[in-house]
Amino acid sequence: MSEQTTGGLIRPAVTEADAERIARELYGLSAVASELGSNQDRNFLLEEADGSRSVLRIDNPIFGDAARDGQHAALEAYRAAGVAVASVLPGLNGALTQRYDGFAVRRSEFAPGEAMVDHGYFAPVVLAEFGALAAASVRALEGLSHPGLDRAHMWDMRVAHAETLKLAGSIRDHALRARVLAAAQGAQHELAQVADALPVQAIHGDLTDDNVMGRRGEDARLHPHTVLDLGDLAYGWRVAELAVTVASMLHHEPARPLRALETIAAFHSAAPLSAAEARALWPLIVLRATVLVASGWRQLEIDGDNAYARDRVAGEQAIFEAASAVQLAEATELVLARLDLPGRAAGAGLAAVGIPSGAAASPLKSLLPGLAGEVQILDPGVESECLDAGKWMAADAESRLVTGAFATGAHAAVFPYGVYRLTRTVVDSVDSAATWPTAAEIWVPGGAALEVTAPVNAHVTGVSSESMTLELGADWHLRLTGVQPSVAVGTQSHAGARIAAVAESGQPRAITARLLRTDALAAEAAGQLVLPMHVDPDRVPAWQRFTHDPAPLLGLPPLAQRDEAVDEQRRREHIFASAQERYYERPMQIERGWRHHLVDTTGRAYIDMVNNVTGIGHGHPGVADAVNRQIRILNTNSRFLYRELAEYSERLLALLPKNSGLDTVLLVNSGSEAVDLALRLAQAATGRKVVVALREAYHGWTMASDAVTTSAYDNPFALQNRPEWVHVSDVPNRFRGTHRGEGTGPSYAADLGDDLRALAEEGRDIAAFICESVLGNAGGVLLPEGYLADVYGRVRAAGGLCIADEVQVGFGRMGSSFWGFEQSGVVPDIVTIAKPMGNGFPIGGVITSKRVADALATQGQFFSSAGGNPLSCRVGIAVLDAMRDEGLQENARVVGGRLAAGFRALAEKHQIVGPIHGEGLYLGVELVRDRETLEPATQEAAATCERLRELGVIVLTTSERSNVLKVKPPLTLSAESADFVVAALDRVLTEGW
Repeated sequence: MSEQTTGGLIRPAVTEADAERIARELYGLSAVASELGSNQDRNFLLEEADGSRSVLRIDNPIFGDAARDGQHAALEAYRAAGVAVASVLPGLNGALTQRYDGFAVRRSEFAPGEAMVDHGYFAPVVLAEFGALAAASVRALEGLSHPGLDRAHMWDMRVAHAETLKLAGSIRDHALRARVLAAAQGAQHELAQVADALPVQAIHGDLTDDNVMGRRGEDARLHPHTVLDLGDLAYGWRVAELAVTVASMLHHEPARPLRALETIAAFHSAAPLSAAEARALWPLIVLRATVLVASGWRQLEIDGDNAYARDRVAGEQAIFEAASAVQLAEATELVLARLDLPGRAAGAGLAAVGIPSGAAASPLKSLLPGLAGEVQILDPGVESECLDAGKWMAADAESRLVTGAFATGAHAAVFPYGVYRLTRTVVDSVDSAATWPTAAEIWVPGGAALEVTAPVNAHVTGVSSESMTLELGADWHLRLTGVQPSVAVGTQSHAGARIAAVAESGQPRAITARLLRTDALAAEAAGQLVLPMHVDPDRVPAWQRFTHDPAPLLGLPPLAQRDEAVDEQRRREHIFASAQERYYERPMQIERGWRHHLVDTTGRAYIDMVNNVTGIGHGHPGVADAVNRQIRILNTNSRFLYRELAEYSERLLALLPKNSGLDTVLLVNSGSEAVDLALRLAQAATGRKVVVALREAYHGWTMASDAVTTSAYDNPFALQNRPEWVHVSDVPNRFRGTHRGEGTGPSYAADLGDDLRALAEEGRDIAAFICESVLGNAGGVLLPEGYLADVYGRVRAAGGLCIADEVQVGFGRMGSSFWGFEQSGVVPDIVTIAKPMGNGFPIGGVITSKRVADALATQGQFFSSAGGNPLSCRVGIAVLDAMRDEGLQENARVVGGRLAAGFRALAEKHQIVGPIHGEGLYLGVELVRDRETLEPATQEAAATCERLRELGVIVLTTSERSNVLKVKPPLTLSAESADFVVAALDRVLTEGW
């Protein structure tokens, strides 16, 4: 019986004991055999005593020697092209093919690495690498000709539809069977239109995640490397090689099938597809999925003991669900758009219709001639000024825009086509929302009926009770909804002729105008395409082709958008220095923020877990009002007398512990400047130069603040090039430092005391000791108990001053205290502050005693042009008001505790999660490869951040080893968002990165 007859194959009856005998008799090996999976053959891993491994394959009798010889020729072609393959090893008689009990036997090299099929998530780079590997395969085999390749088999995609029909009866789930058959029929219909134009050559035919061994890269991801199993090698459609590969990508994240466009684009880059091949691709992916499902059920029917086949059924069905989740016509258009190929029905376009370009003097008059007043274009977009202060989050945000326009006298209000709508953004979601409209939406107030006229000469091709379709030319149609047609199908209407009415109503009425490509309407009529009103950003490239902006037709200005991130990245690369950092491998363009959410130009929302600068949240109306009000009144420098400077300084001092002795404020513009000034104050007050800083610290980028910055993460040569006046002491990190565990505070303090004595003996008396009150650069590591109090005592005894760098960890972030130094029960001599003071507005400051501050006079006058000006002071006051009125320090305590508990629960579940650092909303999640040695999982942490971004969470790494996920969001973080972040991290650590 042939495979074509049965629709499946029973594997050769060969046991592990038989395999060991074959290895011994035919290859002279003493090895232990363990079976590997296969649908139709028998594969065994052979392990010899010295650890050597190889793979024994018992071919199904259906395959003849010619097919095997063709495979051996293909292996040579692969090697010549540089494609990694596992070579076939000769037997004792020198032949590549051996015989055992009537079966053909071959032994191959063992391909080291990891199986990729059961690996969860594939990163975009991995998806692209599979596409490049498929391209390398077709290039290597394109010149191969061999009689053994001209064979019929069920996995030839040219017979996939027929095989699906033959095998579908084995699918016992009747609903699934019906869907499989329907999908196969639709795909075959599309494929038939281009099948004759598809080139044929030798192809692997099964280049899937199951037949490629992966290797770990420097980025800790599993990358495809060695090609295995040429059992399906034969002549076939060249594009089928890619279709098979893409199909196998789908089950790695079946809810997001369009991620496979990465694989397709990479293939096309190396082995360009023709337009016909590109059109055939998604139908072939669907057919591959249908035949996989049908054959999987059939294989279990005839070989029920095949555990490999049984395990694969769920994955094969996931491939089918993913492949069929995207409308076939839409998927094809997305492929064409990604490859920059013409659309399925590219025609003359709108120019042939005679539509004028640009806005008309009387907008909407061509459609609604009865309009007598202003037409207002509404802005629901990401940068809309009408949607500030979170107005976009209201369920009725769009209707408010409409009623607002009518309230100001507008006679019509228009939501434009193609403008990503912030009003439809969804927060705390792993998926993007459908934000891009495929039509223009025209609203008119309630009132009498309105006449609707044909905007251009048109042929009526469709009518219903509330819609009508007009053919504008061979390629384009106009569909109007919300209208009552007054003409019949077949009517030829001239421009300005009455064709419908908008019904009388006491409520505002909406008309949508959508320009649709003719083939999209045909696909809709055939039940192959549903025409959505809004689509998510991933689908936009197709709908930019299926539809067109109707603005010129309606006399409106064209406003359609596209994602700007790629262009903006290119602009930035041209004008920025290479040292200027940028987040993410594939950065999004952020143009909106609200509280702890950021929104990109497509309306995709992210939870912001890193912007401690924006302590009271993005877009805070109190700060905005303060800026707007003050900038209109006065902004000058602090040499003048005005009340804001004293008022703000008094508010800051009131936040310090009672009887702290800190009574003087000096305002600057940034944290770096604040640290710089603090160092200068300490040196002036003590008459000394030497400053003791801690290893692995970050304090700023000015000349002086950088001098006490010792972080190798920010400067790999930090410890080698410190100036003579800086002494670096050990960092008191109880997790990774010299002394580890609880109770290490006295040991670290004693070590620093030894440093102070050594400095004194050298005649280098200390001016100051500078330290973050919590080790922010390490990821929020709390100082050992008693350390800071002990060290402060030693420093002061040595005649030095104590500087607390609170730029990152102060201002309520700890939750249980306003200042980080309060965690240690100490009061510093000098406090530096900045980041959250202005909620993103540039403010920095130094708080100290009058005695220390007055010492600066010995070095001349102090002045900062913008530091302490009325505007920055008014912003600072607004921030303090918001923190008080909104209870943000308490929120940091409560939500921070919830977040930390969630992270600690993940540590119990995932071995890669090491210590959880910090308190309040300054936390760090340390990722380690080994909990005993604390080997840093640096690459895994970076890849985790990339995946979290895809899931809607912005988290970045910190620490010397860059293996700590830094968690320092705006203090507005909600419990719901905190839970979402924990769940997203759990998903990444479970599925992969």
